[in-house]
Amino acid sequence: MHKPALAWRPDLAAATVFAPDCGARPKKIETDMAVPKRKVSPSRRNMRRAHDALGTNAYVEDKDTGELKRPHHIDLKTGTYRGRQVLTPKED
Repeated sequence: MHKPALAWRPDLAAATVFAPDCGARPKKIETDMAVPKRKVSPSRRNMRRAHDALGTNAYVEDKDTGELKRPHHIDLKTGTYRGRQVLTPKED
């Protein structure tokens, strides 16, 4: 007879169930879960989330057209990127 692995702890041995399997060793299924000891206060929760806020988008002035554009993005008005023509500009 196979002895439960957690026999030395009666509180966990009762919660440990061995599922039937066709293999030589039975699978161990534990029903205990980790549960927080205390409620997380709103202050502590919000401090943890302090780094999740989105920053503002950076804009730079284009050298050729003088319009504001995002850095490392294509200028959609002229279709250029780093001085090279990448897209054909749309006609208004």
